[in-house]
Amino acid sequence: MNTTPEPAGQQRTSTQLSEAAKSSLSTTHNLFRIFVLTVLGSFFVIQLDLNYLWLAAILTVASFVLGILLLIRAVQLKESKLVLFGTISGLAVSLVMVLLILAVSAFFNQFRDFQDCSRAALTDQGMSECRIQLENSVPMQLR
Repeated sequence: MNTTPEPAGQQRTSTQLSEAAKSSLSTTHNLFRIFVLTVLGSFFVIQLDLNYLWLAAILTVASFVLGILLLIRAVQLKESKLVLFGTISGLAVSLVMVLLILAVSAFFNQFRDFQDCSRAALTDQGMSECRIQLENSVPMQLR
């Protein structure tokens, strides 16, 4: 007595995409994946070690270039809103990364000393001493 229920409304039919549209969609998704990896890569590289600041800068520039290309592509080809939102969000993160890289570049020695100190600090008191040392090493106008 098990009968399969009939669909309540119209059945959705998936529209068939041409080969060119499938290829374009695949290219856009691949660009988006690479973009996300470069944004996350630049963020994690600068968190890992300040000695790799040059690598974080390269990844940030690459993420900006990919983000702009992806944004243009998403708008022109009317890609999904998720790709558009993700691209705009990633570009915002990349902008923050540029500001962070510029700040770290300007005070590289102070931040490197802070990073070395914080790695050696085993307690909260040690971390607060590292922060105080960093605050004292930054010029007075920037405090």
